[in-house]
Amino acid sequence: MTTSARPGARNLITDVAGLRVGNAEDQGIKTGATVLLGDQPFTCGVHVMGGAPGTRETDLLAPDKTVEQVDALVLSGGSAFGLDAASGIADGLRAQGRGFKVGDQLVPIVPGAILFDLINGGDKNWSENPYKRLGLAALANADVDFTLGSTGAGTGATTANLKGGLGSASVRLPSGHTVGALVAVNALGSVVVGDGPEFWAAPYEQNAEFGHKGVAQSYPELHVPPTKLAAHANTTIGIIATDAMLTQAQCTRLAIAAHDGYARALFPAHTPMDGDLIFAAATSEKSLSDPIADTLYLGHAAATAMARAIARAIYSATAQPNDVQPTWAAQFS
Repeated sequence: MTTSARPGARNLITDVAGLRVGNAEDQGIKTGATVLLGDQPFTCGVHVMGGAPGTRETDLLAPDKTVEQVDALVLSGGSAFGLDAASGIADGLRAQGRGFKVGDQLVPIVPGAILFDLINGGDKNWSENPYKRLGLAALANADVDFTLGSTGAGTGATTANLKGGLGSASVRLPSGHTVGALVAVNALGSVVVGDGPEFWAAPYEQNAEFGHKGVAQSYPELHVPPTKLAAHANTTIGIIATDAMLTQAQCTRLAIAAHDGYARALFPAHTPMDGDLIFAAATSEKSLSDPIADTLYLGHAAATAMARAIARAIYSATAQPNDVQPTWAAQFS
């Protein structure tokens, strides 16, 4: 990528025009939901590289399937319970008159993915699944500006040694295209090198967006704290978006490329106990002048933006009562 590639005005996924993000959370339960919403339906692909995914409507995102566009994408806590967040969002979209038209009916297409945050110190003794409510609230909160850290799907997230969170970042390419990343980081692995404070993503940092601690001077052998390994309480789920005009197959390739961002920012990534997944969304507002070169740089931008978003998630996390892990800020600020 050339040096003229820079973050967008917000340094958020909503630097891709026509997209909004909504978050809702319950700090007592220590969980939440996040929705990416387009002004219009957008083309979408997905790629899963973790061994323990939890998803809704991802089969229809394969390049050979009939429906190529979706109305929204959902990231949620709650493990399998959290898949119900997409139901609340689908209900809300249908009430707004949005969805795939079949006869006189509208069916909102709302793929989603979940992470496991059920043993993070929150009160999970609910009498009714809260995620449909959280999904509907996230939809109502959708805007171009949104908070990072302990919010939305990142509310109850953890990593190997620090509190997790929700992150986002963007980049504008010399071609005129914008790429943005959104991610809920609940990884088995660590985002910092050794005991920190340096982030694995440090080589890609822009404008001191996650503390400007620089790169680590030494790198440890592989070690994963046994508490996180034994609990199987993991998964990093994300979305990469662009205003480029892409097919569903090209979106799938973009999602694959974005997974390099996980590998650059998490140590280790894509483990059998993580359900690591990335959706790719294209609003198709800007055509590709050079389909080969442009898609190459879009993929490269997707990986670097995703790595930065992961570090920003942990950097932005805030402490709450009954947390099971410290925040990066509490440890290193």
